[in-house]
Order: sequence, then structure tokens, then C-alpha cells
Amino acid sequence: MVWFSRQNNLGVRRTIAGGLVVMLAVTAGLTGCAAPHPAFHAHHPASGADDARSGAGTAPDETPALDLKHVSALRDILPALANQRVVYVGETHDRYAHHLTQLEIIKAVHTSNPRLAIGMEMFQQPYQAYLDDYVAGRLSEREMLVATEYFQRWRYDYRLYAPILRYARENGLPVVALNVAGDLVEKVRAHGLDGLDTADRARLPADIERGNAEYEARLRAIYELHPRTEGRGFERFLDGQLVWDEGMAERAARYLEEHPDDAMVVLAGSGHLAYGDGIPDRLERRVPVAGAIVVNGWEGEITSEVADYLLLPAPQSLPAPGRLGALLTPDKHGLKVESCLADSVCAAAGLRRGDRLLAIDAIPVSDLAGVSAQMWDRRPGETVTVQVRRTHWFRDAEEQSYSVVLR
Repeated sequence: MVWFSRQNNLGVRRTIAGGLVVMLAVTAGLTGCAAPHPAFHAHHPASGADDARSGAGTAPDETPALDLKHVSALRDILPALANQRVVYVGETHDRYAHHLTQLEIIKAVHTSNPRLAIGMEMFQQPYQAYLDDYVAGRLSEREMLVATEYFQRWRYDYRLYAPILRYARENGLPVVALNVAGDLVEKVRAHGLDGLDTADRARLPADIERGNAEYEARLRAIYELHPRTEGRGFERFLDGQLVWDEGMAERAARYLEEHPDDAMVVLAGSGHLAYGDGIPDRLERRVPVAGAIVVNGWEGEITSEVADYLLLPAPQSLPAPGRLGALLTPDKHGLKVESCLADSVCAAAGLRRGDRLLAIDAIPVSDLAGVSAQMWDRRPGETVTVQVRRTHWFRDAEEQSYSVVLR
């Protein structure tokens, strides 16, 4: 395999061995993860670094090449990752295998440095206190999910991330909410930075760097794939992305400054990490630290600029969840049973169209996020008690409870 050096926009040489190492296999323990977020961002290489990577100035037969027949395993790079102060591990959010490799990397870095924090795009900064309470044991997992509004603000199956959060809690590792408040990004995209009021401007990252032509070009390509929204041009789309990336980088940098002995593993969508100029270079602009970028899978062109390491884990599937089989419709009165799905336990248990869902196992629910918080970890064969209000045309509404064996 040909090894490439990789240099970020600060001119700080990363301490890893090369710019793109391709790995097919994961460690032995892994062989045998809404609101979708826009994603791919760009990289502006330092002067000279691009020439080195592209082979400019070399004879044709000396052009660097990746020999994909010679690959390593994840376990082979773990020692190198453990030596970094920051390890960025990208994901496609709904790929379970990606989260399993993230956990393996967290464990390896933690073994080398007990003072480790986990930075997560999946949680928004205003809810940091609830993550602290969860790690400290003051909140249960379900209470944390409700308090952080996980199912409103991220929505992906929490089972994808549960092993990571549980490892953090079991080992007392801080979990750092990296994401900016979702409403701030939406306001920027809707009204532009100049259209924000004083309170919203105070929530912006202190330093937003522009002028990265490749970053903007990649974002424009993504922008062109999306339907146009009246009044929202590319500049507002770009501003929203800059606020997003700079905000996450700023939060991670602040944590590292406040905890100079800590290392951090940053978990985020690969688009925020690939090419270095989403979160990594913006973090390192604030705090010059040694870091390495790991990307799980890649659908674009594979070049040495994408990441330091590219993982190609075998697909993994979550077990089937326990399902009630009711199609629920939210309205101003709460949740209504719109219908029972074919071959589900919903109708067999006695639920009917028009029933108002009130509680699951005596825990009140009033929206779909509340249902997700109660149901995310249920398995087929488990029994839940569902409380509903049923309206009759010939008498007053009544509340009824049903025991449902999930399928």
C-alpha cells in the first residue's frame, strides 16, 4: 500500500502514519446507525499538501496509488488512534456496523487514556446537563432520552447509540453534546445571519471562517440536489452549515481547553468530518491538537484527502423491535389511533380506530416522541399495558386498558 501524508489547514502535521488506510475487517468482537441531516462537506488542503497527495510534479509511473488488495483490520490501527488527543469517527447514522466500530475505537482510546470524553453530534448543547446527570447516575436512560428531547431532535433508533452511552455511564466518561440548537440553524437558513435577533446572534459561534472554496463547492453540489425553498438561496444554506460545523467545533475545543489532560472521540456524520474541514480543521484552528479522522464506509471517490483511515465494516442488523402495530396520528388533542396495521396485535388486543392513546405502562404519552421513549427497547413477546380513551356516540367517553403482547 502507498502511504500518503496528510496536512490540515493550519500546517500542523497529523501524527498518524498516512492519509488513507483502507480496512475491510473489523475486530474479532465485531465480525461473524428522523430528522435526516444534510451532509457532505469539503476540505481546503494546505499549500503543497495537495500536490503531495495528487502526485503533481512526479513522473506518470510514480503517481501514488492505493492498492486495495492489501488492507488492514481495525485492530491494527487502534494503537495509532490511541495516541491521538482527538479521534474523529464518522458514521452513516442508520448503519449499526458504524456504531459498533465507534464503540471499539472508544474502548481502545479509553484503555490508553482513562481521561476520555465522547463528543456526540446526536445531542444538542442546551441539553448538556441531562447527559451529565445520566453519566452520573442521577437520571435513568429513559429519563435522559426524554429530557434531552432525543426523539424530537435526532429521531434515529436509539438502539444504535445505546451501547456507546451505556459504556460512558459504566466508566464515568463525560458525554459532550456537540450539536448547536436545531432551531438556530433553521433560523439562519430561513432569515440569514443578518436576520437574527440579538438573542439568536448571541448563540452563534464566536468565530465563523469563510473562504474555503472546496467546502463551498461540495455544499453547493448538495444544495443543488434539494428542492428550492422560496427565499432560501445557497448563501443561507451555506451560512447554516457553517454555523453547524463551527458550533460543534467550538464546543469540542472549549471542552479540550477546559480539560487539558483529556482526550476526545468525536462521533458525527461522515460529512462533518471527511476532508477535514467540517469539524476537524475548525476545532484545530481553535486548539492545535493531534487528531486523526476515521470514516466508516464511503460512497464517493476514494482519495487520500477523504480521511486518515477508511473502514469498510461488514453490515450488521439490529434485532427486530417489539411492535404494537398501531398507526398513530398526532393532533392538538394528543395521539389518535388512525388504524391497526394488517397482521398486527393492535386489533387483536382490542384497540380501535379513533381511540386516544393516553399511556403506556402507566407512563403518560402525548406525542410520538413520548411513545418512542417508552417503546424503543421493547422486544417481540414482551407485554405492555396500553391505556386509551374511547369515544362512543351513544354514551360518554371512557378510559380502557389493554394488555398487548408485542409482535
